[in-house]
Amino acid sequence: MTDQHILTRHRDIQNWVTDRRGIPAITRVRDRFGEVHAQLKLSFDRTDRAKPDLGRQEEGVSPCSWTAWLAELDRQQLALRISDEQDRFELIERRGPAN
Repeated sequence: MTDQHILTRHRDIQNWVTDRRGIPAITRVRDRFGEVHAQLKLSFDRTDRAKPDLGRQEEGVSPCSWTAWLAELDRQQLALRISDEQDRFELIERRGPAN
């Protein structure tokens, strides 16, 4: 059984990603109506080098500051769900407080 946690605090998210040599990135995607929306990404360096290899990222993905990434995370009301199994993660919708 794997342990899963949902992170919403900016400090917790940033620490989890940087501890795994990750960097924030944003890509712009068009919806079916042609409107452009921001899509959050995280890029991880799986090699022994000190810095992530930004040249290997998919086209259209731009590294960005943590401030910009976290602001977009809040704007979209997303959270980071992490799993202890092989450092898996996904961005999910935040659940509001119980009424």
